[in-house]
Amino acid sequence: MIESFWGRMQTELLDRKKWLTIVELSTAMADYIDHFHNTQRRHSSLDMLTPTEYEHLHAPVLQLT
Repeated sequence: MIESFWGRMQTELLDRKKWLTIVELSTAMADYIDHFHNTQRRHSSLDMLTPTEYEHLHAPVLQLT
């Protein structure tokens, strides 16, 4: 699965621009993960849900007693 993630990031982010500094690249990668990959991109292995949607559906419900 991680190979698929890195391959996706390569085509959707890294190959689209020449990065001038390591800080610019690392900021773009963090933004890609936080704002696109986890919240907008649907994943076939998660029944076409985003990771955020999947976590909300499958998170254990905490009960206060």
